[in-house]
Amino acid sequence: MSEQRTEISALGEFGLIEHLTKNIELQNASSVLGVGDDAAVIDTFGKQAVVTTDLLIEGVHFDLAYTPLKHLGYKSVVVNLSDIYAMNAVPAQITMSLGISNRFSVEALDEFYEGVYTACNKFGVDLVGGDTTSSQKGFIISVTAIGEVAPDKYVKRSTAQKGDLLCVSGDLGAAYIGLLFLEREKKIFIESPGVQPDLEGESYVIGRLLKPEARKDIIEFFAAQNILPTSMIDISDGLSSEILHIGHQSNLGCVLYEEKIPVAEETRKAAFKFEIDPTACALSGGEDYELLFTISQSDYDRLQMSEQISVIGYMTEPEQGFYLVTKSGNKHPITAQGWNHMKKN
Repeated sequence: MSEQRTEISALGEFGLIEHLTKNIELQNASSVLGVGDDAAVIDTFGKQAVVTTDLLIEGVHFDLAYTPLKHLGYKSVVVNLSDIYAMNAVPAQITMSLGISNRFSVEALDEFYEGVYTACNKFGVDLVGGDTTSSQKGFIISVTAIGEVAPDKYVKRSTAQKGDLLCVSGDLGAAYIGLLFLEREKKIFIESPGVQPDLEGESYVIGRLLKPEARKDIIEFFAAQNILPTSMIDISDGLSSEILHIGHQSNLGCVLYEEKIPVAEETRKAAFKFEIDPTACALSGGEDYELLFTISQSDYDRLQMSEQISVIGYMTEPEQGFYLVTKSGNKHPITAQGWNHMKKN
């Protein structure tokens, strides 16, 4: 990237929006009218629209000391698409609004939008609108994602049934460990600016934090196998919190087996470097953006067609509560200890 710095004030608000969105090509038939008018026009062709919004604030949700702007642009799209997939829907459009301080140049925003467009292209989503405004300090990102789903195919959190299998995609806990490494290196850098970061061999866990992926492949698998989950949620705040959401909203309890929780070998090794339990990272870590869902036991055989899905427990009567069965056979109540961006640091 060149050293040139263009002040945002040189373009003005409308000039900036035109600059950042000039090369958009719409990919979805439902995107009738995109950026450049007072509002976008979307035609869902008899399907139902699914809408979600996320707010990302510098210093709360991300730290630019170790988050490349391109990665941040990519992640800000992906975390929203993950919510659309969690409804068993297919994302089609996003809008993106930014609050920007004068710390940022046009070139910096170009880098951010490079990540935005990379995510849009990968997941087949159109950027159809948004807004920019000045911010007194820091970087504020608001993304709204719009998806579409057949009227009888969307999946809620509140519709799990007693006896359903509790399942999860991918592996858990890596993003939290990635954060621990980056926070450690930031602290060392602040104390000793000449010291080079020591992150060798940790690309998996760091990548899971800085560049998560929404599980489009799992939703496509459901469609191909004709599986309709009975409930679903994405894992942004830790496995334990999300299990409690499904359980409470479905008026059920749950038994979760520690030995069934998928943790990557890279995550396990990295956790031991911090002398923490990989299971604790999976339960409370957050930001994995995997899908947690329940299915009827009759769908179990079809589920076996995917190596990306683990059955980790089952839903019970509400009176039985929420329990983790450890590898040693002990039972512990599941409590919500996930990431909470509202808490005071």
